[in-house]
Amino acid sequence: MAKRKTAYVCSDCGAEYPRWQGQCNDCNAWNTITEFVVSPARNQPERNLRGYAGQTGAKIETLNSIDIAELPRFTSSFKELDRVLGGGIVPGSAILIGGSPGAGKSTLLLQVMCQLATERNALYVTGEESLQQVAMRAQRLNLPNDKLNMLAETSVETICELALSLKPQIMVIDSIQVMHVADVQSAPGSVSQVRESAAYLTRFAKQNHIAMLLVGHVTKDGSLAGPKVLEHCIDCSMMLEGESDSRYRTLRSQKNRFGAVNELGVFGMTERGLKEVSNPSAIFLSRGEEQSPGSIVMVVWEGTRPLLVEIQALVDYSQTANPRRVAVGLEQNRMAMLLAVLHRHGDVQMNDQDVFANVVGGVKVTETSADLALLLSIVSSFRNKTLDAQLIAFGEVGLAGEIRPVPNGSERISEAAKHGFKRAIVPKANVPKQKVNGIEIIGVTRLSEALEVLWLVGLGVVKIMTSFVQGNLCNPVHNQISITK
Repeated sequence: MAKRKTAYVCSDCGAEYPRWQGQCNDCNAWNTITEFVVSPARNQPERNLRGYAGQTGAKIETLNSIDIAELPRFTSSFKELDRVLGGGIVPGSAILIGGSPGAGKSTLLLQVMCQLATERNALYVTGEESLQQVAMRAQRLNLPNDKLNMLAETSVETICELALSLKPQIMVIDSIQVMHVADVQSAPGSVSQVRESAAYLTRFAKQNHIAMLLVGHVTKDGSLAGPKVLEHCIDCSMMLEGESDSRYRTLRSQKNRFGAVNELGVFGMTERGLKEVSNPSAIFLSRGEEQSPGSIVMVVWEGTRPLLVEIQALVDYSQTANPRRVAVGLEQNRMAMLLAVLHRHGDVQMNDQDVFANVVGGVKVTETSADLALLLSIVSSFRNKTLDAQLIAFGEVGLAGEIRPVPNGSERISEAAKHGFKRAIVPKANVPKQKVNGIEIIGVTRLSEALEVLWLVGLGVVKIMTSFVQGNLCNPVHNQISITK
């Protein structure tokens, strides 16, 4: 019997070593090198090198001779999922869906597969649950279950062998962490097994033009469990986020070779499973009847559409020597930086104040367009002054106190006007050339100008006359601003 060959591979960067060592020399990560068994190469007859290239069908082509016809797609029966995927499911693609336990990964995929099985040949492979458990969930959700093919198996070789006889158009593997390959001598869920199983299934999907949906677990810090090479070998990576006690779930794409990255889909968890939310801004703008200080609406850009969300801030006197800075849904380090900019260029000092910020609805805002709205909400809470309920704001704030423009400014303003907002504080460079009906646009270039506008317009104590010149509020006399009660 031939001796098995072992290799040591870094789970973060994929670098290989002849023996185990504590630190990877390529990425400098510690305790990421694991051992796995390399399957021996099969004995193959010697080929004539002259005729080998012709036998495999491989050839060298120029870039302009490659056919770039549009990729065929088919719908998943969920518009929000199609949006995140870039327009639908591509045959032969490998899609990874991750999420914390209880987020609804299996429920969403079961709904998708039951709907697709009425028109296409579909196979659902479960390795964590029994077939009876999946059938009970489908019955509870009142899903059509007479066409979907089911398989309870964890061996990758067996799954692919049975799938070849069935020839499905779409498959679900739930989950990749429990799958195992016979040639790898390690337990299921290890770095070696996850990597080899994902590579085997991805190669099988592309060779047979089968859309492969893989379910992935996450670690305690929210990152995808398994080696980093898992995200490299698949075509699309998505993360289903949402607390177990929350009604809403957000599906965000982190990698997509066939569409836009950071696209966002919103679903609502109901007794009948996940229901897509066609107008996410409406649920994130469910504000109370009575306005309170520290609340303002901002417009963020998620993937290919604008999204209106409410941001809240609470500023209170600190009882400790080190005031707290807590941000939920925002980057905490950036908030600390913006507070320094507010002190330097806005003359608002909060060295003895605790600052708390929250994005309503559980949305995570990663772009810099929320800078201006965050600072205005903080100032509103600090001064204990309620802002106008019909005011929106967006813009990036620089370290020098300048208000920088953000992409897709006109689309953001138009979305705010559709939802009934009457005033907008935006960067001057984002002021559209043509007037937007139903909304007054105020362009600012400095943080000091934005704070001045906040007390005039944001508090509802002024009325901008029809002769107001959009995009310039530096000279109140020139713009004919009149104070009203």
